[in-house]
Amino acid sequence: MVFAVIVAGGVGSRMGNIGMPKQFMELCGKPIIIHTIERFLHSERIDKIYIGVHHEWIDYMQELLQKYFASTDVAVVVPGGADRNATVFNVIDRIEEDYGVSEDHIVLTHDAVRPFITQKIINENIDAARTYGAAAVAYNSIDTIVVSEDSAFITSVPERRKMYNVQTPQSFKINLLRELFESLDEEEKKTLTDACRICTVRNQPVYIVEGDISNIKITTPTDFKFAAAIAESFVE
Repeated sequence: MVFAVIVAGGVGSRMGNIGMPKQFMELCGKPIIIHTIERFLHSERIDKIYIGVHHEWIDYMQELLQKYFASTDVAVVVPGGADRNATVFNVIDRIEEDYGVSEDHIVLTHDAVRPFITQKIINENIDAARTYGAAAVAYNSIDTIVVSEDSAFITSVPERRKMYNVQTPQSFKINLLRELFESLDEEEKKTLTDACRICTVRNQPVYIVEGDISNIKITTPTDFKFAAAIAESFVE
C-alpha cells in the first residue's frame, strides 16, 4: 500500500505572530493544509492519507476535515513528535497498527506547507520508492551555492551543476526507513533530523525525483505572497 504522510507538526515561528501554525493560514479561501490534502486525494495511487499534527491542534485539524470534506475519514490525524523524524515515525507506527507490517508499504512524507505538489511528482515518487527504496524531490540549483565555515567568509564554491534544492516528498519503503533509523545511536537520532541524511550516512542511495519550482514551501510572509500568486493562477 502507498501512504501519504503530511507533516504538520510545526508551529510556524518564521511566519511571525499569526496566532496559529502556518499550515492553517488561509490561501485563496482555504487553509494551506487543505490545498495539500486535496492534491493527494486527487491521486488514484494513494491508498490513505495520514497527517502528523502538533497535539494542541489535533481537534482543530479534525474540524477542518469535517468542514472541507464533510468527513474526518479522508485522513487519519496522528499526534506529532518533538521533531520531524519523531512525527514521521509516530505516523508509521499508526500505519502499521492499522494495516500491519509489510515489505510493500511505501510512505510519501510531505510538508503540509507545500500545497502545489503535482501528480507527476507523486507518481514518480511512488515508482522510485518501489524501485530504489528511497527517493527525494530536488531540482538543479539556479543560484550559485557557497560554503562558509564561519558564517562570515566564503570557504568554497561547489560546482553549481552538482548542487540541488531539495523539496518534498521524501519517499521510502517503510521497512527500509525503520531499519535505517533503528541503526542510529541516540546522538545521531538527535542530529540527523532529515530522513535523507539518515540514508546518506548509512550509504543508502536516494534517487532524485525532478522537482518543480512551483512546489514551494510556505515559510515566510514573502513565500505566502508568492503562493497566493501561484494559487490565483491555478484558479484563472
